[in-house]
Amino acid sequence: MRDKFWKNKRVFITGHTGFKGSWLTLLLHSLGAKVVGFALNPISKPSFFDDLNLGKYLVKDIRQNINDLSKLKRAIKNFQPSIVFHLAAQSSVLVSYQKPLETIYSNVVGTTNLLESIKRVKSVKSVIIVTTDKVYLNLEKKKKFKENSRLGGFDLYSSSKAACDIISQSYIKSFYSKVNCGISIVRSGNCIGGGDWTKDRIIKDCAESFAKNKRLIIRSPNATRPWQHVLDPIFGYLKLSKKNFNSRKFNGAWNFGPNLKNNLKVKHIVLIGKKIFNSNSKIYLKKRKFYESENLALDSSKAKKLLNWTTKVSDKKSLNMTFEWYKLFYKSKNKNDLLNLSSNQIKFFKSKHKI
Repeated sequence: MRDKFWKNKRVFITGHTGFKGSWLTLLLHSLGAKVVGFALNPISKPSFFDDLNLGKYLVKDIRQNINDLSKLKRAIKNFQPSIVFHLAAQSSVLVSYQKPLETIYSNVVGTTNLLESIKRVKSVKSVIIVTTDKVYLNLEKKKKFKENSRLGGFDLYSSSKAACDIISQSYIKSFYSKVNCGISIVRSGNCIGGGDWTKDRIIKDCAESFAKNKRLIIRSPNATRPWQHVLDPIFGYLKLSKKNFNSRKFNGAWNFGPNLKNNLKVKHIVLIGKKIFNSNSKIYLKKRKFYESENLALDSSKAKKLLNWTTKVSDKKSLNMTFEWYKLFYKSKNKNDLLNLSSNQIKFFKSKHKI
């Protein structure tokens, strides 16, 4: 049964061709929303969005750069959305070392452009700005980060997303304190799920190596991450977006992280994937060239208390679902099989979350 709130809602998504954007597009379609996407072409091949032909579910699929302010303004003005999800970003820590200026332009300027573009569009009633758990100043003290914890960032990706966070909160205070439009900044943990083809993603790298019985190189076997299936926080974003509609009570930052018991080490992830693929791949350790946080954990008690949101699926179940997705990708030549699996995984999460 489709959620009545979302039926025919006009939703504008930036970054719809990316990993999270693709899952969000497919989910919103299943809820009956009318969606316009604004993003660059997928940076990777394969591509979740293009391979599964998700563009057919959109009112319009706009392939433009979010740094082009005039085109972004025009697209939003023409569509007159009531809800906006901002996901467009350069999302790789390692790429931020290789392309620092591109990272800053995409993440900081891009977010500012989005906030400028919606400022005078009266149809917009709810906005979700997606950042990351890496916005926090991480001193590796194994503590949980709350929404009011100090922001920072060692690498350019983390600091650029922290800057997005600060700019968004400044816009809320400066321009949205008296209008009936809710704007929230959401931070989730390391999201996994089928279709993430971003370079240097551990799950994707494992799946490719295990499917082809190639050697696997890992950088941080003892790194602990708050693993969660991408659909868990996305359902949280939808719930928050509904609360935001015509309201300012839920403005500000929100954590959507997994339970602490979901913090598996990278080496354990590798072993789970190897078993699912029944692979003989050999595993090698490569020393990291750049700094990456070893420990990240979010305190999501605010979302639990005010939104009744928690992670519904365990890390092991999420990993199994993710590896099964990639296993089917390498096994089946029919992309409809992947589309059906993705839709079934969405149905599974719908049964767990009430939005």
